[in-house]
Amino acid sequence: MADLKPDDELDWVKIHEDLDSTYTTESTETFLQKAKRKTLENPLVPIGAFATITALSIGIFNFYKGNAEMQQYMMRARVGAQAFTIVCMVAGFILLPKSK
Repeated sequence: MADLKPDDELDWVKIHEDLDSTYTTESTETFLQKAKRKTLENPLVPIGAFATITALSIGIFNFYKGNAEMQQYMMRARVGAQAFTIVCMVAGFILLPKSK
């Protein structure tokens, strides 16, 4: 440390300040902007999520009403919709880097 100049000891501070200024000058996405961008990149994932929520809601409603047959059918549909969503997510992770 004896042969270091005083400026060399604080290089990490300068690097940190440069990184902070670069990050703050870039436009950061809001939650809705990010959701819109992700939906446009892989539109099947939100469709699968909506199908999962719909099947779950109808299944819970039928469970409440006592319609066991329809409730079982909708719970199976929910599992299928969840599987579809996961397959779409994995496909998006695999195919998206290749498209850029």
